[in-house]
Amino acid sequence: MLFETSDIGRLKTDAARDRIEEMNPGCKVELFIKHLDAVNARGLVHGFDIVVDGSDNFATRFALADACATEKKPLVSAAVSGFSAQLSTFKPYLGAPHPCYRCLVPEAPERELTCEQEGIIGPLATIMGGMQALEVIKELLAIGESLSGSLLVMDALTLSIRKIKLPRDRACTAHTN
Repeated sequence: MLFETSDIGRLKTDAARDRIEEMNPGCKVELFIKHLDAVNARGLVHGFDIVVDGSDNFATRFALADACATEKKPLVSAAVSGFSAQLSTFKPYLGAPHPCYRCLVPEAPERELTCEQEGIIGPLATIMGGMQALEVIKELLAIGESLSGSLLVMDALTLSIRKIKLPRDRACTAHTN
């Protein structure tokens, strides 16, 4: 796990950097201590080969997904809510059949629950983070089968994992055909 009880009260960015550098001293961590939004997202993702999303709100997810689609950057997105989780890779700039994030979630729900309200199960977040890291490695090395066009869904209460087809929505206005 990335965070420990002793990290309570620290900036997540600082705690994450310290833990990553402790586990992997050769890894260089660059911090961006700013709120990612629709205005600055493109500039933030522009210089990277791949983007990993584990954000906790839809506004950030949409801004990041839109920026990645525009900048033609693969987006590996994971989400955890209670005992459920999902993982996918989005590469809509490749055209059909690759969906964008908005093909999965066209708009934010009316009532968005926070992590505090819904709860995040630490071991499930760790599992999904590991799976997300594997997907990033596969994408960077262009090996294996990409999750683009699929959604991996995990139910931690039954320890079941399903991989379902995620079609590109032809009516989606967030990507070009």
